Amino acid sequence: MDTKAALNKIKPNLLVDEQLCFAIYSASLAMNKIYRKQLAKLELTYPQYLVMMVLWENDEQSVSQIGERLFLDSATLTPLLKRMEVAGFISRARLPEDERVVIVSLTAAGKKLKTKAEVVWTEVACAAECTVNEAVALKKQLHNLRDNLNKNAEE
Repeated sequence: MDTKAALNKIKPNLLVDEQLCFAIYSASLAMNKIYRKQLAKLELTYPQYLVMMVLWENDEQSVSQIGERLFLDSATLTPLLKRMEVAGFISRARLPEDERVVIVSLTAAGKKLKTKAEVVWTEVACAAECTVNEAVALKKQLHNLRDNLNKNAEE
């Protein structure tokens, strides 16, 4: 029996605390509170931190590459990147051979920030109060959920 057929046999429960979407949403809000506290020390917002992690992993990426990786469009990324450039963490330059493409690179200050950011992961992991195995399993489940939802949203 497929998932839809199985769900059709169950009476819908419209209590907010019974909804998967609300559990994810409220957990995300709680996670963001922890990150906000830690990232304030680095003078980064959470979306800026995500951009920095992508660049620490692989410097000199186009805006579209960063957007694809973070599921963000360029209209969301551009103002965020401008603020990061003003803060001195990144630089942006257009490709001479195709001026439509903007390459984002870490500055020396942006590279140096990586060492300071390593404590963020530890603090968040401690706040979550789960084992490494639990965190790995949960992350895998959430990636699967995200991928399934994205796949079915496109149909």
